[in-house]
Amino acid sequence: MKDKKVKKKRKRTAAEKAAKKRRQLEYMYVFMNGKQKRVKRPLTIDGMDSDEFIRQNADSIWLHQNEMWEYIDLPSDGHD
Repeated sequence: MKDKKVKKKRKRTAAEKAAKKRRQLEYMYVFMNGKQKRVKRPLTIDGMDSDEFIRQNADSIWLHQNEMWEYIDLPSDGHD
């Protein structure tokens, strides 16, 4: 039996590694209709979804100015 030459896998250059890292941070893979698709990652602030960050940190005046009334908590004074 003859020995087959095995081709070594080439190493990625620094530019290729940086491009891969950037793509991984910018995109994520999800399954749609049984197929794997690449989609942009949702925006995050401090690792939190941007909507969740707004809900936790915005005051009622800012929410009102930006028409996000559904997130304004009414003060509970004991009356229903």
